[in-house]
Amino acid sequence: MQKYHRVFAALVTTVALLAAPSVPAQEAKSKAATKAEAKTKADAKSEAAAKGKDLYPQSYFDFMLKQRTAQGQPDSPELRTAVRDELNTRELLVREAKKQSMDKNPNIKTEMDLSAQTVLVRAYMADYLRSHPVPDATLHKEYDTIKSQLGDKEYKVRHILVEKEDEAKEIIAALQKGEKFEKLAERSKDTGSKVNGGDLDWNAPSNFVKPFGDAMVALQKGKFTTAPVQTQFGWHVIQLDDVRDAKIPSFEEVKPQLQQRMQGQVVEQYLKDLRAKNGF
Repeated sequence: MQKYHRVFAALVTTVALLAAPSVPAQEAKSKAATKAEAKTKADAKSEAAAKGKDLYPQSYFDFMLKQRTAQGQPDSPELRTAVRDELNTRELLVREAKKQSMDKNPNIKTEMDLSAQTVLVRAYMADYLRSHPVPDATLHKEYDTIKSQLGDKEYKVRHILVEKEDEAKEIIAALQKGEKFEKLAERSKDTGSKVNGGDLDWNAPSNFVKPFGDAMVALQKGKFTTAPVQTQFGWHVIQLDDVRDAKIPSFEEVKPQLQQRMQGQVVEQYLKDLRAKNGF
């Protein structure tokens, strides 16, 4: 269609030149040709828009496509179309917002500035961590520390938690008379375990507060505490159901989590030093 518009416009111009009987008539024909040429350009622009002309820089498309594929989406014609549609829609909405001068609204401008600041801070900290990696030796040291805290045994225990020591003593007396721990656990304040007969599943001593952990380790399999155990949560009656060797994951298995944990400490120390350096 565009080709035919151009041919038509050229024919109009040629006829105007050949048939020019006088200067005024020639000027009139020239104006007609100019008008026809403008119409041709407008039609071409409209046709390009109809074909889905992109309204955004290529760098926007490349960045968003890279972002989506990094999140696990396969690079496909469907994904590219979705990215293109989203970017075009964004641009159209931005233009409409600017028509209403929303980009000049102080509150919106502040929010935009803070969003840009967030992106810059995130990029800076990512770069800082890349240039300050946590050495493997440090990761191994942290792994050994955690491993020693966990110990080499795991304990399967039950407990009953009550508010007063006298109530805990009553429960112990009932157990000594042969009442079932699971039944007495219905009196427990620990709503998470009481429905399971007080069962806390398998745990390392370090998972509990020290008085509880110490009492648990001192028990023999199948026995319960003959005296209430006090913690900040209240008074406990504890029963040891079983003991097994601890299943501690290898260093390589937990290395990603260790890196994340230690990187958090690196960031925390850097921010502390930065604030001190600037008088905060």
